[in-house]
Amino acid sequence: MFHDLSYEAELELITALADWIRTRYDAGFGAVGWPESFGGAGLSAEHEAVLARIESEYEVPSPHELMSVTLHLIAPTLRVFDRTPEMRALISPMLRGDVLACQLFSEPGAGSDLASLATRARREGDEWVITGQKVWTSGARFAQWGELLARTDPDVPKHRGITAFMVPLDAAGIEVRPLRQMSGGSSFNEVFLEEVRIPDAYRIGDVGDGWKVALTTLGFERNSSGENTDVGGSVDQVISLARATGALDDQVLRQKLADLLISHRLAEVSSARDAVAGDPTGVLGSMRKLQWTQRLTQMSDFVIDALEGDLAVDCGAPQSFAWTEHVLGAPGYRIAGGSDEIQRNLIAERYLGLPAEPRGDKNTPWRDIPR
Repeated sequence: MFHDLSYEAELELITALADWIRTRYDAGFGAVGWPESFGGAGLSAEHEAVLARIESEYEVPSPHELMSVTLHLIAPTLRVFDRTPEMRALISPMLRGDVLACQLFSEPGAGSDLASLATRARREGDEWVITGQKVWTSGARFAQWGELLARTDPDVPKHRGITAFMVPLDAAGIEVRPLRQMSGGSSFNEVFLEEVRIPDAYRIGDVGDGWKVALTTLGFERNSSGENTDVGGSVDQVISLARATGALDDQVLRQKLADLLISHRLAEVSSARDAVAGDPTGVLGSMRKLQWTQRLTQMSDFVIDALEGDLAVDCGAPQSFAWTEHVLGAPGYRIAGGSDEIQRNLIAERYLGLPAEPRGDKNTPWRDIPR
């Protein structure tokens, strides 16, 4: 789920993964769903899915969230908001694994309510000067760039006064600090920006359109995290655990396992259906993401009951190793990419057509919102 690696070990993992991405890209398999102008093959999403399934059968470097953010979130966002040659020039190096980028979205006072962010950017000629703090930034210690949201107009409602930028993380005035997680590692970081100057060419989209850019990136994130994935453990591993611990002989645990297998099968059916139906409402990614986090919770509940005390101590029991990492890491994915509560709101309002949740500050200038 979330690793427990030293800085050196995490860097080694990212380096090995980047080398593999580069090898795959140079062989013509790195961006098969992208146009040839970006080094892709111009094929369909189905081709990408088939390639991913074939690759999963081979021993390749372990995944890392920074690479996933770069390839599946930020590079596609830059393609959607194709504004300047400087930003367009980043896309192919990202797809090849030469350039890595993180998300500079969340702040200490702006988590689920991301639009309340307080990092400020003021314009001075052809430059922007940025000051603020970001937090929970995956992979920031190893990234060269960050996609950043900043407030450029405090006198309009919060969603309308945000602008998005790409920021080089080696710029003067930037400090990255790792955050130790309860799972042991330091995947997350906090990033401090003090009078950081960047050219207007690094802006993504129009001034004040940052919320539109954010929704685009978050949409890619929900689709990516909602894919039928074995991150955090596969159902086959859970079944092996059940057999090794004797949990299959327990009526209550056997029912929990059955519920988990049903959820897994429903997710496979949903993924196949969505691939055919498309996503006209933009919320199918939210539905898949919510299904996935629910399965992670079901898996945790089953593992805790099946292993009991062996979960806390690696005693060498068969099939027990590393489940502690799952139990400690799974809750993080209920927050990443928008919390479960946010996903339910999106599904209710945009898919089911239910009344929108009351928002008292919707039309209030950001400057006047109590904080």
